[in-house]
Amino acid sequence: MLQLEDMQLFRALGASQSLAAAARLLDLTPPAVTVRLQRIEERLGLRLVTRAARGISLTNEGQHLVQEAIEILERIESVPSRVSGESHGVSGHLRVVAPFGFGRAYVAPLVRDLHLSHPSLAISLILSESPLRAASGADAVVSIGNVKGSSWIGHYLAPNDRFLCASPALARRLSKLEHPSQLTRYEFLSLRENDEDVTRLRFTQQDAAGKRVSKAVTVRLNSALSSNDGTVVTDWAVDGLGIVERSEWDAARLIAEGKLKRVLPAWRLEPAPVMALTPTRQGLTIRQRVFLDAAKQAFSPTPWRN
Repeated sequence: MLQLEDMQLFRALGASQSLAAAARLLDLTPPAVTVRLQRIEERLGLRLVTRAARGISLTNEGQHLVQEAIEILERIESVPSRVSGESHGVSGHLRVVAPFGFGRAYVAPLVRDLHLSHPSLAISLILSESPLRAASGADAVVSIGNVKGSSWIGHYLAPNDRFLCASPALARRLSKLEHPSQLTRYEFLSLRENDEDVTRLRFTQQDAAGKRVSKAVTVRLNSALSSNDGTVVTDWAVDGLGIVERSEWDAARLIAEGKLKRVLPAWRLEPAPVMALTPTRQGLTIRQRVFLDAAKQAFSPTPWRN
C-alpha cells in the first residue's frame, strides 16, 4: 500500500529531471530517494523510473502514478480551505515548459502575472529549444505548431502564421519571383530545432477570401548558415544574409519596423498555432486549469496582430 510520503516522492520525481533534483525538492539525500524509490517499485512489482546518464525518465506506469499523486495531494492540501469555506487562491507547484524565444517574450510575462494573482502558487518555467524533450513531469507545455505523434493533449491558444522574410534590400531583388521553386537560387537561413527537416518548405496559394487556388508545392532550399537559436537566424536575415522562415509572433514586429519584408506573400506556409499541451484531457488539476485560463486570456486578442 502506498503512503502519503510515496505520493510526495513521485510528485517530486515528476517535476525533476534527476534523482538529485527530486531529493532537493524533498530536502532529502539522493541515496534516501533511491532507496525509497526501490521500495515503492518492489511493493508494486513495477518499473516506474528508468535511470540514464542524463538523468531519469518515467515509464508509462510511472507517469500514471505521478498524475495520480498530483491529484491526490492537491485534494488533500486543499482540505483546510474547503472545510473552512475560505479561499486563499491556488497553491502548490506548477511546472511549465516553453520554447526559448516565445517563452521569454510571452510565457514569462504570463507566469509573472499568474504568480501575482496567486501568490501561494510556486511556478517553475523551463525554457528549452525542444520543449517536449524537457516535458517529463510538466503540468503544461507551450508549443508552437501542432504536435504530431504525441500523447499530449493540445489546447488552442492563439493563431500564428509562418512568414518567409528577407531584409528590405534582398526582398526588392526577390520581388519579381512568382513561384516558390525560384527560391532555390538564393541562400536560406535555417533554424534547426525539434529534429525537423527545416529546409523543406510546403507552400499553398490562396485567393483574397483565403481559398486555396493551386496544389501544394514543396521546395527544398539551400542552407549554408543554420542555428538552433531563432534570434540568431533572424538577425542574419536583417543583415541581408539570406531568406528566413519565421513565426508571425516574432516577425510581425520586425516587418512593422521595416527591418524585414515578406517574400512571396501570395504563397502561404503551413500555420503554426500556439498550443498549450497537457498530459491528459480529463482530471486536470486546479493549477493546470488556472494556467490554461490565464494563457487564453493573455493571447486574446492576439498580441502580435494588434
